[in-house]
Formats: sequence, C-alpha cells, structure tokens
Amino acid sequence: MHNTLIKPLVTEKLTNLSSEGKYGFLVGPEYNKIEIAQAIEKKFNVHVESVRTINYDGKMKTQFRKGGRFTGKTASFKKAIVTLKKGETIDLFEQS
Repeated sequence: MHNTLIKPLVTEKLTNLSSEGKYGFLVGPEYNKIEIAQAIEKKFNVHVESVRTINYDGKMKTQFRKGGRFTGKTASFKKAIVTLKKGETIDLFEQS
C-alpha cells in the first residue's frame, strides 16, 4: 500500500475545494476507491467520506526538430478527489 498515494495535487481549483474538505491526490492506476480511502485514513489519521477517481489518458505530442519530426505520448495517470468527514482537514504543508 506504500505506492497507493503518489503525491498530493496542489492546484488553484483543488486549493479552493480544500475549504470544503476535498483534497486531490495522484494515485496508482491499479488501486480502487476502497484501497485509496484506507491509505489516506492510515497516512493522515482522518475519516474519508467518499472518493471519486478520474483516469486520464496520455496525449499524443508532435515535435519538430533539426533532425526531423518526432511523435510521442505523455504519461497516463489517475487522480482521486477525496472528501473528508465534516470538521477534519489534512495539512499538506506540515513541517516534519
């Protein structure tokens, strides 16, 4: 379960949602909502109310260089939006 949570997502939209008790995390693509909720409860000592997951496919990118044209693909990833019980928060910037 150590690779369930890859990193927290800190964006403007998710920072505004944190006042409502919602937090975003990049998670491993093979984990389901139950495993994600258990990992967050264990790591941050909070109670998870719900988990929403979104799978993103990588985009095709084309680049023109001196050597010619190169085509590649960006990485695919999975994002989880976690809602905590009322009154609980996660301090993502704590000093340990």
